[in-house]
Amino acid sequence: MPKVAPSILSADFTKLEKEIETVQNAEYLHFDVMDGIFVENISFGFPVLEAVRKVTDMTLDVHLMIQSPARYVARFAKSGGDIITFHTEAETDENTKKAIDELHSLGKKAGLTIKPNTKPEVLLPYIDALDLILVMTVEPGFGGQKFKSDMLEKITYLKNIIDSRNLNCEIEVDGGINAETAKQCVDAGASVLVAGEYIFRAADRTENIANLQKL
Repeated sequence: MPKVAPSILSADFTKLEKEIETVQNAEYLHFDVMDGIFVENISFGFPVLEAVRKVTDMTLDVHLMIQSPARYVARFAKSGGDIITFHTEAETDENTKKAIDELHSLGKKAGLTIKPNTKPEVLLPYIDALDLILVMTVEPGFGGQKFKSDMLEKITYLKNIIDSRNLNCEIEVDGGINAETAKQCVDAGASVLVAGEYIFRAADRTENIANLQKL
């Protein structure tokens, strides 16, 4: 059964606490951080994460779409994040390794993510130390994009490596996820599904989350 991570980027921020209460049957709560540099959009940062942490016990899954993320991973962890994921494209090899170690030293889970045009092989030097890999199935930065089906091969490639090494590493997907694309991702090897509009625009959010969990 896959885990579901509703993305609060699609929530109504005028009533965020109530919005979070409507997705309590999900396993994770996905939190997108954008800086306007690594990606064109700007979202939110430490104050919002700290506020969210105060109103929920859900696992907070923080996706950093920012330049030089190693400088900030500890602060996001201390602000309430449980899983901190950042882009390999935004950091040096040395800083990436240090950031993974730093997160583990703080008792947090560490993840890496790659854009659609980035080959999955770039993750191999770190994969033994990772708790999660996020495969972007759209270009990071904006919601509502169409799912890129050619990312399914990337998911399967990574899943085969994880299984062959007997690693405890989840594969998460984010971008254009609905009932149809989610099934494709799960069949390819994904175990965590990030969904924004499919959940927060639904008439029955609990039902849509449950539908994904049954895949």
